[in-house]
Amino acid sequence: MKILHLGDLHLGKSLLDFDLIKDQEFILNQVIEIIERESVSAVLIAGDVYDKSVPSEAATRLLDYFLGEMATRKVTTIMISGNHDSDDRLNFGSSLFKHSHVFISAKYSGLLDRWVADDGKTKVNVYALPFVKASQVKHYFPDAGIENYEDAVRTILENTEIDDTQTNILVAHQFVAGKSGDPSLGGSEGAGTQSVGLVEKIGFDLFDKFDYVALGHIHSPQKIGRETVRYAGSPLKYSLSEVNNKKSVPIISVNGVKDIDVQLFPLTPLREMRHIRGNMAELLKASADFSKEDFIYATLTDEDIVNDAMGIFQQIYPNTVKIDYDNSRTRAVEQVDISQIARNKSFGELISEFYRLMYNCEISDEEMDVMRMAAREAGVLNEAN
Repeated sequence: MKILHLGDLHLGKSLLDFDLIKDQEFILNQVIEIIERESVSAVLIAGDVYDKSVPSEAATRLLDYFLGEMATRKVTTIMISGNHDSDDRLNFGSSLFKHSHVFISAKYSGLLDRWVADDGKTKVNVYALPFVKASQVKHYFPDAGIENYEDAVRTILENTEIDDTQTNILVAHQFVAGKSGDPSLGGSEGAGTQSVGLVEKIGFDLFDKFDYVALGHIHSPQKIGRETVRYAGSPLKYSLSEVNNKKSVPIISVNGVKDIDVQLFPLTPLREMRHIRGNMAELLKASADFSKEDFIYATLTDEDIVNDAMGIFQQIYPNTVKIDYDNSRTRAVEQVDISQIARNKSFGELISEFYRLMYNCEISDEEMDVMRMAAREAGVLNEAN
């Protein structure tokens, strides 16, 4: 039996002003081609199905299309919620979907959902653990002494009957770490995961009873601790931190009880993400080296600020997402102790000094008024200033 592992679809996501729904449809069609070609019997979707708790109409249509394609091909689909998903919205229609072998576990209810994937020759128990917080699990096990995420997941698994003589797979959406360290972070999960430190971290050895663990939450594809505890990663690059990722989907081949192989199948996006660096003239000439439709993050090394750099870039690279600078001025700013600069200085003095450092000239009264207005709207400056 072959089982394909997906995670972190983030349907409906955009790169700043660029809508990614066509890119997501393109990559899901590529996944469908792999499923067809490799005779896949089941698909596991490990959470963050949508990018927002209230998904767009286009995002829901795309998920409906994908699930319909799975049902038409009689591919069993097991899907859990992630921290980006609304439990209730993802769970909508789940009772009806079961008749098409689409199973959704959107909210932990005190017991792990379990379904059997069966291709007529091989049977696999698939357990579904949607994204959970310690407080949710405490509700069902008030005497378990749950203090953090690892305690919560351990308690869930200790209260789940697992037959060790059969092949067992877990689908989960959590931050799982190996003995040698944390997973490589990427995408929207990076900053949030780092900020919670040890509170969110779960050791991979909690899952020793499972023959494969299909993880979601981290966008960089990778194994954790052992080959069969794995993040599929997001199918597309969703942030600059993922620019060097090689996206793929794992296919788990279950050859018999406890006999599992994992093979990665590469994915090719509709539009690649690139980070290019150099002076303006050099970068505009480099356009022949790759598709002009790619998503571009550009770092300019010009010493002088280029007027309307974004407008110029988008004439050549229409999908330029962001432009920043790396020159003597920006490096000087990075080396400055911000806390010392701000001491005993007014808002006007701080803005004037920053403007002078960046542009080598004085800020105008009109520009200062705009900065004050923006600061008041952001709540960092009161009306008296």
